[in-house]
Amino acid sequence: MKTLQELSDRLEIDDLLTRYASALDDRDWERWAGCFTPDAHLDYTAAGGIAGSLAEVRAWLEPVMAGFKMSQHLVTNREVRIDGDRAVCRSALFNPMGVADGEGMMAFLECGYYHAELVRTAAGWR
Repeated sequence: MKTLQELSDRLEIDDLLTRYASALDDRDWERWAGCFTPDAHLDYTAAGGIAGSLAEVRAWLEPVMAGFKMSQHLVTNREVRIDGDRAVCRSALFNPMGVADGEGMMAFLECGYYHAELVRTAAGWR
């Protein structure tokens, strides 16, 4: 049986993943950056992007996302393993996105997995 702390941790991690996805879709870069520790290393290479520090990836991601007329990042099927103040998570992503094509919008789908190493901080899970 799960302890109350384990259940609370799982809910907080779920909220973190939702906040991350919502911040991307809202183009809220401060909220997006707040999902990570300042020394985070991000790797978007599986989706054709870059890998680097939080600042480097943000500088790349902001103009890339500005090119999309719409996006909807859905994070599902979370597998979370918690070990004290650390956790690992594998979650599926389904991301319909749209690009203006001159006559309206061309939609395409991106699917894959997020692999995250998480840490509990004074401000919550990151």
